[in-house]
Amino acid sequence: MADFDQNGEIIRSDNLDGQRAWCHIMYGLHALSALSGILTSASIIGAFVFGWPSIIAVIINYVTRANVRGTWLETHWRWQLRSFWYAALWLLVAGLLAITLIGIPAAILVIVVTGLWVLYRVIRGWLALLDRRPMPVPPG
Repeated sequence: MADFDQNGEIIRSDNLDGQRAWCHIMYGLHALSALSGILTSASIIGAFVFGWPSIIAVIINYVTRANVRGTWLETHWRWQLRSFWYAALWLLVAGLLAITLIGIPAAILVIVVTGLWVLYRVIRGWLALLDRRPMPVPPG
């Protein structure tokens, strides 16, 4: 069974079922971290960046990304890594803003907006994976 991209072109699909399963696991781990940020006193972004499930997902991502190079799944690997590292960057920015009394409201805003962005990224990526669609990421 061939997979197709958004333009209707055939995407290389050399039996990617195992790699797709790993991708589901990584999205699940990221979702678990984000969910723990919603259900506990942690923030979504804090749980996403510092939670063990997301850290494990990032390790799996780095260890297995060579297996998907050149396939449509590579975009999901990059989407997840970019989500994690950009969230970490924005958390750092929020931390720097929070150092000053004036920056605390801005830091809270950055944390809330980035938390919502993380949820969007996990949900959008996982839905695209379920539909066997690549993610729109810049070329690596």
